[in-house]
Amino acid sequence: MDIGIIGAGHIGGTLTRRLTAIGHAVHVANSRGPESLADLAASTGAHASTVEGAVRGRDLIIVTIPEKSIPLLPPKLFGDVPADVVVVDTGNYYPQQRDGRIDAIEAGMTESRWVSQQLGRPLIKAFNNIHAEHLLRSGEPPGTPGRIALPVAGDVQRAKTIVMAMIDELGFDAVDAGGLDDSWRQQPGSPAYGADHDIAGLQTALAAAQRERIPAWSAASQTVR
Repeated sequence: MDIGIIGAGHIGGTLTRRLTAIGHAVHVANSRGPESLADLAASTGAHASTVEGAVRGRDLIIVTIPEKSIPLLPPKLFGDVPADVVVVDTGNYYPQQRDGRIDAIEAGMTESRWVSQQLGRPLIKAFNNIHAEHLLRSGEPPGTPGRIALPVAGDVQRAKTIVMAMIDELGFDAVDAGGLDDSWRQQPGSPAYGADHDIAGLQTALAAAQRERIPAWSAASQTVR
């Protein structure tokens, strides 16, 4: 596939390395411009791109930036992107640690539903619950006992199927975690977050999740965005 990645931090950089290594073409962008990505491009064979360039002509686009940065993306960035192009959100809401208060999420909207509304696109939620180092180094062949499983949530089954196949290519099992509004089951503070479960363990963790956001992962102040 020809994949665009917006964001070159821990997860974005790791996905750039892993996806190029298994043969995908990757165009990676960040907020600082293509020049800042020269080393990543040289070491992986990825194409350093502008944000606009990362979404043009791609088969799949991964958005992996802080929630607070989502509204700062160029207006109508996805306006000309065909409807069948899969868009993946890897993000998490960290109100105390990074993002500040986002009222809609504090009121109960799932993180990726909020991102979907900002971007004006259906999304698939994936890669948000695994440590970058494990994503880089812990992939295993299909059938390996204890193979790490990753949850995939979204409303478009075709898109979920494509993302689940890509996860398998990367060396992980994929578990259908329901629709996008079910993706709270894999958000920070849930049993699935930051834990390397196999398929059975992940299914148990998703089922055990509680909808209420625990204090460590909710806004620390009443500052309104």
